[in-house]
Amino acid sequence: MYEVLINHINSYSTTQLNENDIAAIKDAFKPGKIKKKEFLLKEGEIGNITAFVINGALRQYTVDEKGAEHIVGLFIENWWASDRESWTTLIPSHYNIDAWEDTDVLLLTRDAFNKWIKPIPAFIEMTLKLQENNAFSVQKRLHALISLSAEKRYINLINAYPQFLQRFPQHIIASYLGITKETLSRVRRQLSNK
Repeated sequence: MYEVLINHINSYSTTQLNENDIAAIKDAFKPGKIKKKEFLLKEGEIGNITAFVINGALRQYTVDEKGAEHIVGLFIENWWASDRESWTTLIPSHYNIDAWEDTDVLLLTRDAFNKWIKPIPAFIEMTLKLQENNAFSVQKRLHALISLSAEKRYINLINAYPQFLQRFPQHIIASYLGITKETLSRVRRQLSNK
């Protein structure tokens, strides 16, 4: 389990983890299981845990006043799941994060991060690269939501994250794209007829 995380960190860092770093990672990260429909984080809680997904799938979403879910994030293997704003500022989260599938994770608390992980150069380098990648991804997604047709958004998703289509049902994909299930069905039909 830890080997997956260690390889992930090393893949994003020019400074490879040494034996002391690996020992600190094993002290800081705790294995966990999140069963399907169980929560990693509930709206209103402080997001003081981040999860590295070993196996499984999670989703991050809000629920509007009518009870409709709005998906803002999907997480699968080798992805990090947390509410970054709540983690950083310690304000209550606006989001829910729950398991869409039974999910194995390595959990890191803020306290463990500050004690064990913050001094590790490879982890910090990885974090900075992932934050940069996330910023680019969010910018592209925002542009797509305000500028692109439903068909182009779906095509972009197919090209960027084809594995999402295998792991999440249509209603989750539609919400992630900011469209209805019916619109997604129509787009898929049109694309299959081309």
